[in-house]
Amino acid sequence: MDAEASVALVTGATGGIGKEIARQLAAAGWSVLVGARDRARGAKAVAEVGGQLLLLDVTDPLSIAAAAESVPRLDVLINNAGIAPDTGTIVTETEVDVFRRTYETNVFGVVAVTNAFLPSLRRSDHPRIVNISSGTGSLTWSSAANSQFDFRAASRGAGAAYRSSKTPLNALTVFYAQALADDGIKVNALAPGLRATNLNPQALAAGGDPSEAAAAAIRLALLPDDGPTGQLVSWDGTVAPW
Repeated sequence: MDAEASVALVTGATGGIGKEIARQLAAAGWSVLVGARDRARGAKAVAEVGGQLLLLDVTDPLSIAAAAESVPRLDVLINNAGIAPDTGTIVTETEVDVFRRTYETNVFGVVAVTNAFLPSLRRSDHPRIVNISSGTGSLTWSSAANSQFDFRAASRGAGAAYRSSKTPLNALTVFYAQALADDGIKVNALAPGLRATNLNPQALAAGGDPSEAAAAAIRLALLPDDGPTGQLVSWDGTVAPW
């Protein structure tokens, strides 16, 4: 895909991986829509990385509709907005409202935004959707005794709201890939690895470079027309287990 004059929307682009994705796309000459629910934070991000502010709260239907109506054509949608409010809390001690709030952003928000922007994506010659997921949402990795998560508190049932929200996101990636195949829209999910972001205290302390994960997301956004669809891909390019 030719990056020149291409349009990308990154939701939740005021910090972390989303902001770095916007930075890299803008630097490559893309027209980048920096999705932000807060005008001041969005303006600050645009000043730092370039692009154009698009006010978008993925949990607000009116905000989504207004944003979609203002974008006539979209080449890439990167569903990055997400929350992780329950880090360190085990599932047996997590209030059900925490699950509801997490799913509202991490799952239902993706459905609402994706469906709203489908008309814009269908006007692209090479439309792509990238869902920023998590390796912690992989049931294979989470249940394997020798998995990469075996040494973390997460393997003992902590962070269940966030982690479980990424499992249906992975499933949605498959279903959207199937539903949109005839439209030429490729849909993939990225497991970005633990990065030094403000997602949660564990992520902030991790030290992983967000730019590495951002580059992986952009690779999925630039897939050729014969590239894969309906996959969960790790930041290093390998296909991750569901």
